[in-house]
Amino acid sequence: MSKAPRRTSKAESNYLRAEYRLDYSKAKPNRFAGRMVGDVVAVILEPDVAAVVKSSAKANAMLRSVLAGRPRKPSVRPRGHRRQAG
Repeated sequence: MSKAPRRTSKAESNYLRAEYRLDYSKAKPNRFAGRMVGDVVAVILEPDVAAVVKSSAKANAMLRSVLAGRPRKPSVRPRGHRRQAG
């Protein structure tokens, strides 16, 4: 048999652990937000890769060179909605 769930008091349900209590008076704005204009994807690099690639410009250049060397597939356009005669 299973035990009935323990009832918690209202005070216990509002309890947060000390590590979850945030002091928003010490919060700072995101210093990188101004750089992220348009469609930006953040990628986390492994430490060994980050040791070689020191900037996003270098990372983009390396990725573009890899992409340029791969065979291209013919682009396939999605078919538009066809109108039925009626």
